[in-house]
Amino acid sequence: MPPVRDRRAMISGMSPELDPVIYHFCTFADAEVAKAASDHAIASFTEAEGISLVLPDEAARALGVASDLPMQRITLNVYSALDGVGLTAAVAGVLAEQGIACNMVAAYHHDHAFVPAVDAPRAMEILTGLAARS
Repeated sequence: MPPVRDRRAMISGMSPELDPVIYHFCTFADAEVAKAASDHAIASFTEAEGISLVLPDEAARALGVASDLPMQRITLNVYSALDGVGLTAAVAGVLAEQGIACNMVAAYHHDHAFVPAVDAPRAMEILTGLAARS
């Protein structure tokens, strides 16, 4: 199946799915510590300040880096093209309108919205509604 580029098709075609795992966004200034922790990471990004990793709760706690903002991942389940325009803005925008923080991570096949765990059920309702209305 080819990737979807059309904004409306991306939004209406998404099927949000809530991952029950709790995640933490963590940063490591020490590259060796980051390398050891990266085996557990589902995402990483190198920044000037250090290496950022998204770690499952169990791994973050074991490493002593669990944050005070536990997050849950909502996978949008639409094969959005890397050059598709508007999906990230629509998702982040509709969640922002409802006061829900959102950290978007675009991977090759799908986009993922990380939201505070406390807001995850409401975010799912909002995103499911957005897809249905589009």
